[in-house]
Amino acid sequence: MADSEGNEEPVDVRWHAHAVSRADRERAAGHAGCVLWFTGLSGSGKSTLANAVDRLLHQRGCRTFVLDGDNVRHGLNAAPALLQEQYGAEAAARFGLGFGAADRAENIRRIGAVAELFVQAGLITLTAFVSPYRRDRDAVRGLLPPGDFVEIFVKAPLEVCERRDPKGLYKKARAGQITNFTGIDDPYEEPLAPELVVDSASATPDALAAEVVAWLEGAGKIPAGSSTTERREPA
Repeated sequence: MADSEGNEEPVDVRWHAHAVSRADRERAAGHAGCVLWFTGLSGSGKSTLANAVDRLLHQRGCRTFVLDGDNVRHGLNAAPALLQEQYGAEAAARFGLGFGAADRAENIRRIGAVAELFVQAGLITLTAFVSPYRRDRDAVRGLLPPGDFVEIFVKAPLEVCERRDPKGLYKKARAGQITNFTGIDDPYEEPLAPELVVDSASATPDALAAEVVAWLEGAGKIPAGSSTTERREPA
């Protein structure tokens, strides 16, 4: 950062070890921490699937949290207009994120940093973001130890996503009312070697969620069957 005369001040930021390690937290949880990164076109069913998986894992006693694209854009990665209301124009211009390529990259960088912290806490972190660019997804993968980043491509043809169009965004993009919309006037780069590909155009969210949980079992991220403590609702 710069001092009052505009000179760059030396930065002395050091990593501090935690008294409770990641391994300690994972032993207490009974499963490994990791990031389940759901990526795909808008309308492909990423958020629906992430929450279905989250529900299954929660029922089995796993410690989880979902980072959803829309939810994060209400706070951590808020748009300039949202920030301006509370913090003013200068903060909004400096920290607010839109949907251009540079802002999308920063959006994913911030999410990756948060997800990495959650993994250190021993959580299974589920993220649901379009995250259209491979380089940005690969950068998040690079933040984590090998095997901790699980890329899940939620595959659905563009025409299927347009028919769903839950927020009417494709219609607005086709009409020119919004720009830089992935799949219309901005590219989506499909994963080249994802850990898992699920076809949301031909299977229900519950069926796909079971497929994801089975993958986690096979990869040794969670115990097979119902080995973790199941949470039971009171009678």
